[in-house]
Amino acid sequence: MRYEKGRKDASRSRIMEVAADRFRGDGIAATGLASIMSDAGLTNGAFYPHFQSKAALVRECVATALEGQSGQIAEALASGGLTTAIDAYLSAPHRDNPDKGCASAALLPEIAREASETRQVYTERFMTLVRQVSAALPPQTGNPEAVALGIFATLIGALQLARAVDGTELSDRILAAGADAARTLIQP
Repeated sequence: MRYEKGRKDASRSRIMEVAADRFRGDGIAATGLASIMSDAGLTNGAFYPHFQSKAALVRECVATALEGQSGQIAEALASGGLTTAIDAYLSAPHRDNPDKGCASAALLPEIAREASETRQVYTERFMTLVRQVSAALPPQTGNPEAVALGIFATLIGALQLARAVDGTELSDRILAAGADAARTLIQP
């Protein structure tokens, strides 16, 4: 049976989309291939023409997520600078929708346990984000890469804490405190 041109690409994209949402929302370990394929509207057997393994799927999802985040950072920087990017990252909608949010905040402990190839891809894409933020810092910033690393550590940690605590009031305070700390880091 022959399928129309582009069907394989569309299926692969759908698998990636579903997997990325499930990994960020439920975690890598808790997400099985059967549930990804079911949510994608495909059979389990349709997985292997697209990916060699779940690890390969994880690696591609991480790479794609961080590339998308780079685009979001570029948009935020173009529209309002680092302060706008910080405020968008540490917002209630981002906190409340981990399946559509930052892969780092959702998956760092699991990425640390992934194969070396996945951690290498993560590192390369993460350092692209660091360079992007470094370039947006004020020219008089002493060590832009160190400051950018501190900003990411602050943002990711604050978002993880805000998601973990019980109660919106405390969570909102954590987001605000994280944003204040990150804005302090970008001061010349």
